[in-house]
Amino acid sequence: DIKLNLENGIKVNSNFNSDINLDEKFLNENIKFFRKPDFLNNIKNLKANFNNSFFIDFDDTFKVNNYNYKFSGQINKSKIELSKPFKNSFVFDEIKEIYLSDINIQSIFSPKNIEISGDGSYSFNNLNFLKIDFANKMKEDLYNLQLNFDFKENFKIDLINYKKSNNSLSKLNIDLQKKNENIELKNFKYSDGKDSIQINNLKLKSNEFSTFKKIIVKTKNNDFFIENDKKILIKGNRFDAINIFKFFNTENEVSLIKKFNSKIEIDFKNINFPMSERLKNFRLIGEIKLGKFTKISAKGDYGGNNFLDISMKKEKIGNKKYLEIYSDLTRPLLSEYNFFNGLSGGKLFYTSIIDGSKYDSKLKIENFKVINAPGLIKLLSLADLGGLADLAEGDGLSFDILEIKMQKDKNIMKLSEILALGPSISVLMEGYQDKSGLTSLRG
Repeated sequence: DIKLNLENGIKVNSNFNSDINLDEKFLNENIKFFRKPDFLNNIKNLKANFNNSFFIDFDDTFKVNNYNYKFSGQINKSKIELSKPFKNSFVFDEIKEIYLSDINIQSIFSPKNIEISGDGSYSFNNLNFLKIDFANKMKEDLYNLQLNFDFKENFKIDLINYKKSNNSLSKLNIDLQKKNENIELKNFKYSDGKDSIQINNLKLKSNEFSTFKKIIVKTKNNDFFIENDKKILIKGNRFDAINIFKFFNTENEVSLIKKFNSKIEIDFKNINFPMSERLKNFRLIGEIKLGKFTKISAKGDYGGNNFLDISMKKEKIGNKKYLEIYSDLTRPLLSEYNFFNGLSGGKLFYTSIIDGSKYDSKLKIENFKVINAPGLIKLLSLADLGGLADLAEGDGLSFDILEIKMQKDKNIMKLSEILALGPSISVLMEGYQDKSGLTSLRG
């Protein structure tokens, strides 16, 4: 029905029902009649029924003074095919299609406000239909999204070595607000049984990290929080750092925290390192400028009178930084590098002068053994009775010292000297390693 009021301009009121049944064939044949084909190209079918009402107020020149459009009803089923399959470092499987089923939906459109809310079921790639509810509010340049949904897809976070249990039902709650180029994640909560990750008041400006209030992580191997007030405080009982060196070894040209400046304090009672090593009572005090450490003073206890010490200082005039790492155990710090496969025991001392993207570093390891060494080294070691004794005992080849001098600039690491001295064999080499990890050595 339509009602017209011709007093003081024109006012139009209407109420009507709509049944929609669009399949892929119809959309392909009639897409040219729609004003936004890019969006509709992704919709492969849509079956829905709505109750609609609208009001339009024209002046005497037919200019729209005001309008209001409402509809409510149900999307019985819909298939949306993504232009590009979605996949990132957190999700194992590609998401190519999104299916909607029995979505109860309500909406209001007016000149200053748009509100859309609904609840029902969804599926990625037509596998499992799970619950979803959402509420969108748009007012001028302010956009607010509240989204809650269940999911069963595989999920991981390498930084904390977390993997979601297969087929477990997880929940995500998101409260996000956007105004112009500013995005605030007011609340994000992931939960899967006893595992949970929560982020409060994380802000981005022009897709760059600005600030956050608090992050809480509780999983099987992690129990800590990160708080940002006058300084960044990271504190907790457990942190799983098995993948920590792999994470920091990955080149990332665009850092979300490249403009972040703050003092930082870290306090962990227990840290799990690679090779089943554990670090206790780790404390770090430092400072971050433009997303990078400029000052570090840290110490941790491996147990058995073995310790880890880290320090970094920046020169008062200039940009050079001086990093020193001492560790009574080598395996936790070297497990990510194939070059050191088989190395056992020893003490590690690492120094580096950092000048922008240039590194001038020296690695020194004392009193260690190489277990399961390559066949050529085993053969050479037979030339000395000491080497023969080492092999007979099955403890590996003994070395008194290993020194590596290296310089890194952008994508190339130059290995100016690799010197290893032992009772049964000595090694002297030089070479380079490129960005892909290809290593070339001679000597």
